[in-house]
Amino acid sequence: MRDTAGGPFVVTLVVNLPITKLDALEVIAFVSDGPVEHAGTAHPRVSLAPHVWAEVQIPKFADPPPLAVDICSDASLALAREHAALLSAALERVGWRVRPPHGADE
Repeated sequence: MRDTAGGPFVVTLVVNLPITKLDALEVIAFVSDGPVEHAGTAHPRVSLAPHVWAEVQIPKFADPPPLAVDICSDASLALAREHAALLSAALERVGWRVRPPHGADE
């Protein structure tokens, strides 16, 4: 089972929210108007744009939040950064508190 992002270029948003992985993916799909891909598998994700998707990493062994939302791209870090900013703003509009992204300055 993979517990790291599935793309070569990644920006991570961190959210302190007690939510399941599936519920988090549904909210991300709702705010981004993107489909949940690979639902029912070990590695579901939400398509944000061509070559960009979001994955949710949750704490292991009943650890408390935060959860990580990895914005992945197989095209460029700039594209991952752009969509991380868009997703962060969209999540904040529905009440999520998102920490500044990790990986944006790398």
